Amino acid sequence: MTAQHPDPAGVPLHPAEAAAPPSPAAAGAVPALAIRGLAKRFGQKIAVDGISLDVPAGSFYGIVGPNGAGKTTTLSMATGLLRPDFGTAFVHGIDVWAHPLEAKKLMGVLPDGVRLFDRLTGEQLITYAGLLRGMDRAVVASRVGDLLEAMDLTQDAGTLVVDYSAGMTKKIALASALIHAPRLLVLDEPFEAVDPVSAANIHSILDGYVASGGTVIMSSHVMDLVQRMCDHVAVVAGGRLLAAGTVDEVRAGASLEDRFVQLVGGRSRTEGLEWLRTF
Repeated sequence: MTAQHPDPAGVPLHPAEAAAPPSPAAAGAVPALAIRGLAKRFGQKIAVDGISLDVPAGSFYGIVGPNGAGKTTTLSMATGLLRPDFGTAFVHGIDVWAHPLEAKKLMGVLPDGVRLFDRLTGEQLITYAGLLRGMDRAVVASRVGDLLEAMDLTQDAGTLVVDYSAGMTKKIALASALIHAPRLLVLDEPFEAVDPVSAANIHSILDGYVASGGTVIMSSHVMDLVQRMCDHVAVVAGGRLLAAGTVDEVRAGASLEDRFVQLVGGRSRTEGLEWLRTF
């Protein structure tokens, strides 16, 4: 899927360049995820406008942007959940759209807003995810117990997912994404609605995963969280890539939140609310 389309710098991409796989010789190593000219339109709205990005293997990569920036749409196209109008993505050098089965074997995905099989219990849902991946049943059973304990869901293993709280649902979905020990984790708002203790446990799990060579891509609205957890970050707004690199490079001596506001703009004036202090 290729087409003439502008990159984030406004330079038209040649069709062959837009879909060209990452070069190990040029980059030193094949990126865990390489996005090439991804674009998506919904009616008259351009949700993603020719984003290209390399995520280094072994990195903890944050994707940040305001509501409606195109983060979820970009990640959905990059992981094979939503077909792009232009461009493609490569997972460890494998084209997600040309070879979807091979690429998806390498990924664990926590999408935002995608319905789970919530008439299964938590234990059944993780088990189903493992068996769907073709894993041995004994291995699945062992890993399910480990994941339930790590997510503090052992006592709720027999409860239907439909009866889980929002935070519990997020944790069981993350466990389902981890069951096959993927090389790349793509997590859309993984800490949303998760309590602080569970968030600390998940943070520890992900840190250990990255330390062992895995790669995490995480979208979030919480700048402090991204600054503390991630070593790389990309700022997306209006469907375009505004900045990308290490966290220190992107924040350029300021806090990530201040740099984000500077890049994105749109901060509202607060004058005119004097009546709010008349109580």
